[in-house]
Amino acid sequence: MTDTATTTDTPGGEDSQPLVTVVIPAKNEERSIGGCLDSVLAQDWANLQVIVVDGASDDATPAIVAEYAARDPRVELLTNPVGVIPVSLNLAVEHAKGEWLVRIDAHAAVPSDYVRLAAHHLMTGRYGGVGGRKDGIGRTPAGKAVAAVMASRFGVGGSTYHYGTVPTDVEHVPFGAYPVSVIRAVGGWDEQLRVNQDFEFDHRVREAGHTILFDPALHIDWECRQSIRDFAKQYKRYGGGKVNVAIKHPESVRPRHLAAPALVVECALAAGALLAGRRLRAAALIAPYAVALTVAYRATAPKVEPEARPYIVPAFLAMHLGWGVGFWQQLGRRAQAAARGRRG
Repeated sequence: MTDTATTTDTPGGEDSQPLVTVVIPAKNEERSIGGCLDSVLAQDWANLQVIVVDGASDDATPAIVAEYAARDPRVELLTNPVGVIPVSLNLAVEHAKGEWLVRIDAHAAVPSDYVRLAAHHLMTGRYGGVGGRKDGIGRTPAGKAVAAVMASRFGVGGSTYHYGTVPTDVEHVPFGAYPVSVIRAVGGWDEQLRVNQDFEFDHRVREAGHTILFDPALHIDWECRQSIRDFAKQYKRYGGGKVNVAIKHPESVRPRHLAAPALVVECALAAGALLAGRRLRAAALIAPYAVALTVAYRATAPKVEPEARPYIVPAFLAMHLGWGVGFWQQLGRRAQAAARGRRG
């Protein structure tokens, strides 16, 4: 293990290219890992160390990666028996030989200039991290609606990486690229966080005095959830994960993080008013969100095929209510655990 960049002569590469380590955590990704690796190995920055960390898959993922490794010496396969993403990331950092680390999701693909653009930003020494747009890819009608909702400001609020069009400094980027020295200096990813560990990591990078850059020229084609049910479950996990990060870093909480929990409270109050026969009160509580949802639907519907449009409103609701319910449930669990600790 070394912090020093290595330069090697790789197929199609240039001797002058410093080595870049690409990390791909993967678990049960037999359907997408091949396409992901194809896009990585096709980079115009050829001097790569490509580390796939398999998180105890029970499908053909490790076998597929092993086949790639047999054909291309740049590919390495590591195993994380715990199967938790931050553990996989830290394991990869231990084996990283490049000066910079680029994380890519296993069910994503990147254009051929992705690593080069990220490396050029990091080479300036101005940034502790850099990332780009995460463009959702829908395969089913519901999946296409989910992708459109994830690109909506009404859907994701201040998450610039879903819709940003100009380079800017940000709090967080998805699947970021970082100097390996910065990753090691801040202690890597928090292995206690199964969700939101990437946001929490970026928060510590910024706390250490580094700037994180969003550049829309870096774009990731990311396969989003393809059903409303799966989308709701995903955002329920995200909402619960935000509680854990908020407890660890209260200063990281922004008003937008409380919008979905507030919506859940409004819905509960509206339901209570309706059960009490106070229809006008219930309508008044829910009307602001209903109006905003209508406006968002009208803005989003033209961007998707007609067959996907019936899923737009359910997708918005799955995102917002899922996140909010997950937040309150996890907050309740943490409060119960704290109360038991005090009694003990």
